[in-house]
Amino acid sequence: MESVREGRDAGVTPKSMPESRRRESSHVGTVTQLYRSRTMPIQNLILFARRALALARTEIAALAAFAVIALCAATFADLAEDSREADSQGFDLAVLHALHPYAADPARPLGPPWAGIVAADITSLGSTALLVLFALMAVGLLLMLQKRLSALLLVVGLAGGLALSEGLKAVFERARPPVEFQSVHTLNASFPSGHALLSAVFYLTLGVMLTRAFPRRRLKAYVMGMAIVMTLLVGLSRIYLGAHWATDVFAGWSVGAAWAMALWLVSYAVARRQQRHHAALQDKATPAAEAPA
Repeated sequence: MESVREGRDAGVTPKSMPESRRRESSHVGTVTQLYRSRTMPIQNLILFARRALALARTEIAALAAFAVIALCAATFADLAEDSREADSQGFDLAVLHALHPYAADPARPLGPPWAGIVAADITSLGSTALLVLFALMAVGLLLMLQKRLSALLLVVGLAGGLALSEGLKAVFERARPPVEFQSVHTLNASFPSGHALLSAVFYLTLGVMLTRAFPRRRLKAYVMGMAIVMTLLVGLSRIYLGAHWATDVFAGWSVGAAWAMALWLVSYAVARRQQRHHAALQDKATPAAEAPA
């Protein structure tokens, strides 16, 4: 370009320019085009990375839910494989004997006598009858808050969790711990723990749905914290009372948490689609006046 400009200043046209200068001008133009062709893919790559990062920030909750589902599925698959092997119950037997150390009364769990009574009360919070009762009350609350989609998914979640529990028990048919170690009456097969599975499905699903009803982060954190605590207490009580092997409870937690996260993903996708189409079956948005500053 400088050679062309010099030629013009000297009164020499490009055609009348010497051959050496014309070659130099052509070489500079080729280098410029080559530089632009190399920098354009880099700029496109940077633009793509920025858009991907922005999408990841907005969809971080969905990505986390997928990660939880994958982790829970892998955990359950590993536990299910171990449950079919007779020589893999060393851990379960160790936990059972540690929590029931009294040879004269194996059904008595470790600790003071009232500890077993408290554990029996806690374990009932994962029973089907109480969970159905709690679900009816929660659905009524969600409907009053005009969270119709969350109410429907809570019902579907509990019904699906019950079907998963009974179906998996029928598939694996694992025997429960010996009767002399059981402090409560038990039914059907042992793997996975129905109380652990259903409590994880109900309490975690309810906690996730209620976080969408409360605007403040403190309320969201409190609700989810209590949901996790309830799920853990019910499962641990089943181990403490000798009603299940420890791995039964771990498997129930895995399936229940995966099912709860899958329900949340469904509600998330359906809510976004229905909001675009202004459908009737959707959760009412939190008023701006109630939202945190």
